[in-house]
Amino acid sequence: MSKITSLTDEALIALDGLQDAAYNLVSPSLRFGVTGLSRAGKTVFITSLVHNLIHGGKLPLFSAQSSGRLARAYLEPQPDDNVPRFQYEDHLNSLLEDRIWPQSTRAISELRLTLEYESASAWNRTFGRGKISLDIVDYPGEWLLDLPLLGKTYEQWSREALALSRLPVRAPLAKKWHARLGKINPNAHEDEAIARELASLFTDYLRECRKDNTALSTLPPGRFLMPGDLEGSPALTFAPLDLSDEQTAEKQSLHAMMARRYESYKSIVVKPFFREHFARIDRQIVLVDVLQALNAGPDAVSDLENALQDILQCFRPGGGSWLSTLFSTRTDRILFAATKADHLHHENHDRLEALLSHLVDGAVEKAKFAGTKVDVVALAAIRATSEAELKEGNEVLPLIVGTPMKDEKIDGEIFDGETQTAIFPGDLPKNARNALSDAAAARTDLNFVRFRPPRLEETKEGITLSLPHIRLDRALEFLLGDKLL
Repeated sequence: MSKITSLTDEALIALDGLQDAAYNLVSPSLRFGVTGLSRAGKTVFITSLVHNLIHGGKLPLFSAQSSGRLARAYLEPQPDDNVPRFQYEDHLNSLLEDRIWPQSTRAISELRLTLEYESASAWNRTFGRGKISLDIVDYPGEWLLDLPLLGKTYEQWSREALALSRLPVRAPLAKKWHARLGKINPNAHEDEAIARELASLFTDYLRECRKDNTALSTLPPGRFLMPGDLEGSPALTFAPLDLSDEQTAEKQSLHAMMARRYESYKSIVVKPFFREHFARIDRQIVLVDVLQALNAGPDAVSDLENALQDILQCFRPGGGSWLSTLFSTRTDRILFAATKADHLHHENHDRLEALLSHLVDGAVEKAKFAGTKVDVVALAAIRATSEAELKEGNEVLPLIVGTPMKDEKIDGEIFDGETQTAIFPGDLPKNARNALSDAAAARTDLNFVRFRPPRLEETKEGITLSLPHIRLDRALEFLLGDKLL
């Protein structure tokens, strides 16, 4: 990827790095990024992580917790007053009281969770209890996919976007946009009405790509799908044009207008996100809904693979020395997590993990070479199902048991959102290396439905347990374990 920051950007990033380093001398903290593409479960992950740490959840693979060294965890005011707070209490109430999944991430938010712990080192324990603040930064994965735009001109992006939209899986979704685009002369005089029309048609195409039955992942510019307070602004009112290889923008042409607004989008939206948030992240988890892509078919899986490659290339990899961390924060650990493992029997969890590992394998090797530690895990931040077996003759059929959400369908039966049922979800492909071709067959064999959040269990003594999960402790150990030694 070409250089995406200017000397001014690098200077500002270095200044932020100095300020963060100075603050950490007084109050140690770790900036922990949580991202993922639409409906991958970012909000659920953060809520479960905080709830399990505060309430002493079952985390056997998280060594600080399982060894009894984690003294307590508690929320504190976040350090950045200009970033909305992650509404942990509201999301927890939705899960526990209403038993509905909280609203998905549509903007950046932050939450500070402070951990007090006893060091594993006898020497360090003589200095008293350790403390570290975990600054959790929640942001949409679609914003991450915007970062490569910083290294591309409008003409490059426009040609790439058009080529992508003409692929067989996308062309039917872009039909209306393509039809109107075919009647547009890029060198015609700039026209606000045409710009708005093309931007609207292009956005409709992106929305169609994101629907469950297509589940495509490579959809920049990300703010077109979640505009927020920029909706209707010129910075979001542009679209690709059908340009020849050597075509340049004539003064006051539609082409020039679109290129100018594309550059504004990078300046107003992408660069501030990169400089103020992304470049300061120390540890990162990227949540991935592999099952949704499998459900949608091999084209969705292939597109997801491309998106994951783009995501990993965005990071500033490298473990770095104390000097490098002082002047330029580098993300030194990245965890890719395949979510919704509870939609499968545990026999398939390793297959799900292997499948995601295969999807990111090429980009992961590049990051490891640069010094970044990267791992892959299959997890369910909140486990909405349990497991059961059905014996049929000499065979045992592994089942999952849960409460399907209202209007979910299984074999023609429509559920009311209250009735619990047991289903056989099917098996993932055994060979991850053949996953792309296997996905075509897997689409008919797999049976994925959405389940309601679980009711919390109670002990015999009447103590309410924390939110159940699958492998959340393994994720925490990789991302935080070394900081609590």
